[in-house]
Amino acid sequence: MSAIPVADDVLDPDIAVLTVAEVANTLGQSENKVRQLLREGHLIAVRRRGELSIPAEFLGPNGVIKGLPGTITVLSDAGFSRTEMLRWLYSEDDTLPGVTPVNALRTSHGTEVKRRAQAMAF
Repeated sequence: MSAIPVADDVLDPDIAVLTVAEVANTLGQSENKVRQLLREGHLIAVRRRGELSIPAEFLGPNGVIKGLPGTITVLSDAGFSRTEMLRWLYSEDDTLPGVTPVNALRTSHGTEVKRRAQAMAF
């Protein structure tokens, strides 16, 4: 089994994170399934207080927010590390609906977020 890639915790300390167990409970899945989502690049984790943790904003009422896995894939293909992806997802951009890419994804603007991620690859 491959190791779970972990980003440096570059998040503002006020950003809520959930443990793998909490994400599993929220998704109605096993902890192993959440670890699989992390390995497959559907989610990004950091270590906070010694525990593998995932930003709570990565989850919506129907599971992982729409567009996040595809955005992570685009950024990965562009050579971004997990830490760089996390930093970009939370960077402020007043020209985006929602001000940050993660908030734009949460408000159904995934196409615009992915377009910008693709443009950064060139």
